[in-house]
Amino acid sequence: MKPFKVLFVFLMMLLSFSSVAVAGDFDWIKDLSIQAQADPSGFRARLGARFKIGDAEINTVLSNVEFPGDAYMVLRLGEMSRQPTDYVIKQYRSGKAKGWGALAKSLGIKPGSDEFHALKNGHDLYNGKDGGGGKEKGEGKGKSKGKKQK
Repeated sequence: MKPFKVLFVFLMMLLSFSSVAVAGDFDWIKDLSIQAQADPSGFRARLGARFKIGDAEINTVLSNVEFPGDAYMVLRLGEMSRQPTDYVIKQYRSGKAKGWGALAKSLGIKPGSDEFHALKNGHDLYNGKDGGGGKEKGEGKGKSKGKKQK
């Protein structure tokens, strides 16, 4: 019986570490979901204003995802990939176990691209204010590769 317990604990640790490694790039989605659950009407209003959509589309997206933060990602991926929301929802439902990076890639957003880095860096619903999890413009890792400012 004891070897079974050791194996079980080992497998649980392995599973938890692998899921953390996969989700690590998009941990901000959890925080966004917490904020959305604390203020559902405010979150819905921000989604509507940010993506220029009405209540019907917001309801459709929210009813087809597991967490409110996932609704933002579905809408953002649709925007970035220029795919209709219903198509992104279908892709989300069929491949959500693979993670957001794989879903973005399947929609044509290349890993390492500016768009992909923008997804990993956070959301823009709160413009970096209110602990939104998004980064302010100009924040980030590494040196600037743009033109010199005058």
